[in-house]
Amino acid sequence: MNDSSSARAAQLAHLRRAELAKGDPVALPLTMASMFHLPGDPAGFAQYGRFSNPTWDAVEKMLSHLEDAPALGFPSGMAANAAVFFALLQSGDRILLPSDGYYTTRVLTERFLTRLGVTYDTRPTATFLDGGFEGYRLVFVETPANPSLDICDIAAVAKAAHAAGALVVADNTTMTPYGQRPLELGADIIVAADTKAPNGHSDVLFGHVASRDADIMAAISDWRKLAGGIPGPFEAWLVHRGLETLHVRFERMCNTAEAVASRLLDHKAVKAVRFPGLADDPTHNLARAQMERFGFLIGLTLGSQGQAERFIDGCALIQPATSFGGVHTSAERRARWGDAVEPGFVRLSIGCEPTEDLWAAIDAALAE
Repeated sequence: MNDSSSARAAQLAHLRRAELAKGDPVALPLTMASMFHLPGDPAGFAQYGRFSNPTWDAVEKMLSHLEDAPALGFPSGMAANAAVFFALLQSGDRILLPSDGYYTTRVLTERFLTRLGVTYDTRPTATFLDGGFEGYRLVFVETPANPSLDICDIAAVAKAAHAAGALVVADNTTMTPYGQRPLELGADIIVAADTKAPNGHSDVLFGHVASRDADIMAAISDWRKLAGGIPGPFEAWLVHRGLETLHVRFERMCNTAEAVASRLLDHKAVKAVRFPGLADDPTHNLARAQMERFGFLIGLTLGSQGQAERFIDGCALIQPATSFGGVHTSAERRARWGDAVEPGFVRLSIGCEPTEDLWAAIDAALAE
C-alpha cells in the first residue's frame, strides 16, 4: 500500500469524530426509518426513506473518502451498474463491454437495454484497445476481469475513449480502492460490488457508484430516488462496519495470494496459474504500473472438471461458494456458470486464514 492509501486508511476510522458531541456513541447508530419528523417546510431535512437515510450518509461518506470522489450506495453491485446504464443512456446509444468480464452485465444489457434501443459490442479485456472507440457513448472496462484475470490499460482506454467522445466506466470490484484507483487513471465513473471485500463477511449485498462529475452523480442520484433502487439501512450499517477493517483484511489477503500463487505455479497437479503478481504472467508489467496491489484472486486450471470439483470440495480451508472477497478462502469452478474458461478452471479467492495453514490445506487437497 502506498503512502496515500495508508493515510486514507488511517483517517477512515476517524471520519465520525468531527461530527460527535460529548456523549455520542463512537460506533455508528443504525437508523431504521421510512418516516421522519417533518413539520413545516421540508427543505434541508430528512424527508422520506426512499430519498435518504443517515446510515446511508455515513457509509457513503466512507466510500467517498476511499474513492476521493462523491459516492452513492446501492443494494448490490449490479444495481450500481444498472443505475449508470439507465440514468445515462438513451435510445440510439452504443456501448462496449468486456466479453470476459462478469457475465451478468452482458445479460442485463442484452435482455433490457437492447429493448430500449441501446446497442452493444464486446471485446476481450486483453485486447480492449484494439478497434478504437469511435461511435460509443459508453465504454465499460473490468480489470482485472472476472474470472479470467486479464487486464487492460485503463489510462490508455480512457485517453482513446475520451478522444472519441465516450464515457469510461470502470468496474473495480476485484481490486477495491486500496488496490487500484481508476479515477486517477482517467475513468469517469467507478462501479463496484461492496458485497465482496469491502463488506468482507459474506452477509450482505451492496454496491456503489463514484464519480467526480457532478452532472453524472446528480443524474444517478435522481434515478436512484425515482426508481427506488436504494440500499437498506441495515445493509449500509454492515458495510460501514466492514469498511473499517478493509485495509487490514485486504493487505492480509493480497500478501497470502502472492505466496500461494507462486507455490501453485510450481505444483505438479496444476496445469496453469493466472495471477497478476507472477513475474511471467502476461499482465504483470501492466499490473505493476496501474495497480497498487496484485489482488487476492487466483485463477488455477486443473486437469479436468472432476479434479477441480474434488479439489474444491476436499480442501478443509476452502469454502465452496460463488462470489469472493470474504474472510474465508473460497473457490468455484467458473465454467459451471457458462464462463469461457476450461472445465478445470478454478477461481480461488484468498481469505484471511494464516498463510502457512492455508497453503498446507491447499497442498494436501491438490495431492489427493
